[in-house]
Amino acid sequence: MSTAHCYRSERGFTIVEMLVAVTIMMAVTGAVFGLIDPAQGVYRAQPEVSDMQQRLRVGTSSLSEDLLMAGAGTYLGSGSGTLLNFFAPIQPVRLGTVDSDPDAGIFFRDDAITIMYVPQTASQCTIRDSMPQTSSEVKVNAQPGCPANDELCGFETGMRVIIFDDTGAWDPFTITNVQTSALHLQHRDDDFSKKYDQGAQITQIAMHTYYLLTNTATSTYQLRHYNGHDRDEALADNVVDLEFEYWGDSRPPMLLKPVLAGVADQYTNYGPKPPVLGVDNDISDEYAAGENCVFHVDVATGTHASSLPDLALDSQALQPLTEAMLTDGPWCPNNASPTRFDADLLRVRKVGVRLRVQVESAMLRGPAGTLFTRGGTSAGGAKFIPDQAVRFDITPRNMNFGR
Repeated sequence: MSTAHCYRSERGFTIVEMLVAVTIMMAVTGAVFGLIDPAQGVYRAQPEVSDMQQRLRVGTSSLSEDLLMAGAGTYLGSGSGTLLNFFAPIQPVRLGTVDSDPDAGIFFRDDAITIMYVPQTASQCTIRDSMPQTSSEVKVNAQPGCPANDELCGFETGMRVIIFDDTGAWDPFTITNVQTSALHLQHRDDDFSKKYDQGAQITQIAMHTYYLLTNTATSTYQLRHYNGHDRDEALADNVVDLEFEYWGDSRPPMLLKPVLAGVADQYTNYGPKPPVLGVDNDISDEYAAGENCVFHVDVATGTHASSLPDLALDSQALQPLTEAMLTDGPWCPNNASPTRFDADLLRVRKVGVRLRVQVESAMLRGPAGTLFTRGGTSAGGAKFIPDQAVRFDITPRNMNFGR
C-alpha cells in the first residue's frame, strides 16, 4: 500500500461534513426537547387547574349552604316563623359594624350579599318591658323549655344576636353582659334604630356577607366572607368575578284573613303585618295610621291594600328583580332608619350566583378577552389555562313557602 493511500484513509471530516452532522444533531435534539416541553407544560398546568376547581368548590359550597338557610327564623314561643315575616333576610349589600354599605348610602351591589338566619339555638326570647331609650339594657322574658338553671336559654357574653319586631325594624348587636337573675341583656354597639316595645324578639343570629375584593394595585382578587362584626377573611383567592341576581314573587304581600278595625291579630303571607286600622304606627310620620311600608289603607274601601305592585298579572312565575326595583322604595321600616331596606327585597325567592376564577400565575394566562378576565404572558399551548366559571341558582327553603 502506497504512502498516499494511507494518508487518504486516515483523514477526518471536512468542514461541510461537520456542519451537516451538527445540523442533523441539533434537529434531532430539538425534536426531542419539543416532545418533552409539552409534557412539562401539562405537568405544571394540571395542579393549577385542580387549584382553580378547588377554589370554585369552596365558593359554591359556602354560598349554597348559607343561601339555603336564609330566612330561617325562631322556633320557640308564639312568634316563631320565617324572618321574612319581619324583615328582609337577604340584602344585596355588605352589612355589619364595619364598613356597612348603607352607612355610605349604598343599597345595592351586584358583587355583595348579606344572608341572615337563626341557627340551631335555644337562645330565643322576647322583651319583658318596653325600652325607655334606644341605648338602654334589655329586660327579657324567660322562655319555657330553657336548660335547667338557665332562664336565659344560653345567652352569653360575646354572642351575636338580633332584636326585631313586626314593624320591619331590626338591629344586630353583641351581648356584653348577662344578668341571669334580673333577666337583663346589655350591649356595646351603637344605639338601636328605635325604642323597641314589649314583645319584640331577641335571638342568636347568623350573619354571612360574601363580597368580591378587587385591588389591581396589589393584584388582589378575593371572594371574602364577613360575619357582620369582628371577622373578615378571604375565602378564595384569584376570584375575578362575582355576581348575584335576584328573582322574586310576582304577587304582592296580602293579608291572610279579613281585617277588622281594632283587631291586632293580623297576619300576612310575607312581610311585616300592618298596624291596626285607625291606629297610628310607632315607626314615623312617613306612614299614616294603619299603614306601614307594604300596606296602606284604601280610601275607597277603608281596608288594607298592598303598596307593592303585581309584577306579572295572572302569573305566578318568579320575576327578575333589578337594581332599580330594589332601590326605589318604599323603605322598611321607614326612610330614616339606619337599617332600612327596600320592601321589594321581601319578594326574593331565588338567588342566582356567578363565580369566576383565574389561574394564579400570569405566565399561564393569555391576553385579556373572552378566555381571560385579566391578561398574562402565556403564548399558548400547554401553558395556557383559561378562567373557569360556574353559575348556579339557589331557592332558600325558608323563603319559598307554597312553592
